[in-house]
Amino acid sequence: MNPTEQITGQTNELKKEERPALLELRQIEKSFGDTRVLKGIDLTVGEGEFVTLLGSSGCGKTTTLRIIAGLEEPDGGQVLLEGRDMRGWGPEKRNVNTVFQNYALFPHMNVFQNIAYGLKIRKVAREEIRRRVTDMLTLVQLEGFEKRMPSQMSGGQRQRVAIARALVNNPRVLLLDEPLGALDLQLRRQMQLELKRLQKKLGITFIYITHDQEEAINMSDKIVVIREGLVEQAGTPARIYDDPRTSYVARFVGSANILTGKVLSVRNQEGVLEHVSGRAGFRTSGRPVKEGEQATVAVRGETIRIWPQKHQDYGLAGIITEKSFVGGMLRITVVLGDGTEMTVSRHGINFDYDAGQEVRLEWDQTAAVLVDREEGQPGKWGSSGHMDKEGRQ
Repeated sequence: MNPTEQITGQTNELKKEERPALLELRQIEKSFGDTRVLKGIDLTVGEGEFVTLLGSSGCGKTTTLRIIAGLEEPDGGQVLLEGRDMRGWGPEKRNVNTVFQNYALFPHMNVFQNIAYGLKIRKVAREEIRRRVTDMLTLVQLEGFEKRMPSQMSGGQRQRVAIARALVNNPRVLLLDEPLGALDLQLRRQMQLELKRLQKKLGITFIYITHDQEEAINMSDKIVVIREGLVEQAGTPARIYDDPRTSYVARFVGSANILTGKVLSVRNQEGVLEHVSGRAGFRTSGRPVKEGEQATVAVRGETIRIWPQKHQDYGLAGIITEKSFVGGMLRITVVLGDGTEMTVSRHGINFDYDAGQEVRLEWDQTAAVLVDREEGQPGKWGSSGHMDKEGRQ
């Protein structure tokens, strides 16, 4: 069983695709001065989905979220919420709430007052406010904290107050901008479970921002990988991990090894790649490739086996250069004949081979996947991994 199956279980992708569209972004563009931050973002979010925007700093995640919230106006494109174009609608008119990384609680108000603030602005009746705030405190497990001030609470407790304040207004969409970034690792993992529990219980659509791939895999129904203002790939965690479309996605989510060589043969969506260090199999996932072409494949370190160096027709010859124990996994670095570094991951700390030893790397035919191909649509992948305008994903 691969890591995503362990975390997410078997995914019924058809069921997820059938969810009615609640939010649509169509060719969203945004520039700040001479800098183009968003270059044509397309995204559909279904009713009740937990969607994570994943990407490195500066890729456009937060700008996308602010445009959805109405805090920024796009230079081009449309934001459709429940089929209605949101252009010209301010944040107060959209049934969308935001939770920020710094919580943005009012320091002079206690917990009850912070949560009730939005309801008071909307002139909700006093008894209704009390009922809804009490319900929220129970939901986020902060009963009895009504009179506490933010300064008297831990980071995790303040985060729960911020979430309760956003949820008390019954938004159609909750936007979360790296809400766990200020928490320590143990509390962060605990809050991941809490947020997922809340989302499933309430059935509200969550759009979540992070640069942490493990957080995205743990929490999401759908992951949207954003790179340089464009959607690089969107899909379930299992699809993103097991079937990356580009070398960028393969490296960014799960740190896959990338190998380039000449295609020796292709049959029934399986092929053989020739590299200066040997031969290895791959699957095409329906992406077009021909014998004799240069091709790039991605392979996860946990699927690679290490054997003593022997003269064989299959496998890649290399030299072990480094061993390290990281995150409960032993990582072995093997350098191939052209200088390509391959990282092999395995459980346990015991390993029979030493640095400087010649070894052979092997994996099952379907463990490696062809990347940086357009899957039959018009247009071609550019050097960045994005498709051109005619065939953009």
